Amino acid sequence: MATMTEQNALVTTVKSWPDRIKVFYNDVRTEMRKVTAPTWKEVQATTTVVVITVFIFAVYFAVIDYFIQHGVSYLFNYFKIHS
Repeated sequence: MATMTEQNALVTTVKSWPDRIKVFYNDVRTEMRKVTAPTWKEVQATTTVVVITVFIFAVYFAVIDYFIQHGVSYLFNYFKIHS
């Protein structure tokens, strides 16, 4: 069974929820007022960066895949011939 001190702490915690929720909600509203939507120029710039980065990674992984594929094929053929 919980002691009286533990029960009082629980009651105090539960009673403070409405105030804590109100403070949280006000903080969220304050921060959301600071948020601005990006300009069209910023959207275009970040989209360009993303597209170029995706293309670079695609080329990189294609090259790596090519070398791994041919390396594994070479190893399979090497051991097939020598076994």
